[in-house]
Amino acid sequence: MVAYVPPLPRWLTSLLAPFDSERRSRQPFPAEREDRIEWGRLLPFFAMHAGCLAVLWVGVSPIAVAVAAALYLARMFAITAFLHRCFAHRSFATHRVMRFLGALVATSSAQRGPLWWVAHHRRHHLESDRDGDAHSPLRRGFWWSHLFWFMTRRNYRTDHARVPELTLVPELRLLDRFDLLVPLGLAALLFGAGEVLAVSAPSLGTDGMQMLVWGFCVSTTALFHATSAVNSLGHTLGSRPFPTRDGSRNSFWLALLTLGEGWHNNHHWHPASARQGFHWWQVDLTYYLLQMLAACGVVWDLRPVPARARAAEGRVA
Repeated sequence: MVAYVPPLPRWLTSLLAPFDSERRSRQPFPAEREDRIEWGRLLPFFAMHAGCLAVLWVGVSPIAVAVAAALYLARMFAITAFLHRCFAHRSFATHRVMRFLGALVATSSAQRGPLWWVAHHRRHHLESDRDGDAHSPLRRGFWWSHLFWFMTRRNYRTDHARVPELTLVPELRLLDRFDLLVPLGLAALLFGAGEVLAVSAPSLGTDGMQMLVWGFCVSTTALFHATSAVNSLGHTLGSRPFPTRDGSRNSFWLALLTLGEGWHNNHHWHPASARQGFHWWQVDLTYYLLQMLAACGVVWDLRPVPARARAAEGRVA
């Protein structure tokens, strides 16, 4: 069963066709090429990295760096709290509007739509570091795990069978279908805001291109590599206090970069917990922010780490 989404007008469907992920995934494709890298899809990725080099021409200002940092943190939180802990693992509950806003901010990270993201993550837990895991560094190496896995046609599709409850939500279905429009909209908004500031507040020393380069290119590139590192480095570097069936590991530095996702071995041992830093010294900024939102009544039912989940800590895997 899928969500009923009212059909779009024909003119709008034609206009949005280049951004329609579902339409592209339905196009005929040779079965023998399903797992080959589509190199054309790397062009926007490389363009975003090349855009980071434009800092040499656009310069730097405190406001541009502040916007880049704020967007990194906001979007990282949206990914870790909403896509990961809320949608993928149902670690807490919140209002429908809040769920959509969290998904919208996460989608602005240019890491595909919410249903696609959650479906692949659930598959990762089911087949972690086995043949069915789409991005295991232990199976295909660092670069496949970090980057190339999502450049194939097989992994481009959204597996709705893995996210049946999310597929029933029309706004999430539409967001997943036209996911590319969200980061493009953010880029346009940053450029426009920079141009306005250049006229209304010239003392800030910024303009449209500077805000675009720092707020979008630099921030989004850093965000991509930090989240991808959970796949690649989170299964190769760090400690293993719990005897999971995979190679998941804990990393303090990765946890800092990803607001708590670096406690990956903890997470694979007990995925349902809203808290991934099991101990007080395991910094988990996403969980702290969720606690603040819970105190305000915005989220609720944060699932704890049960005592039995720690019983095996220290055993050799």
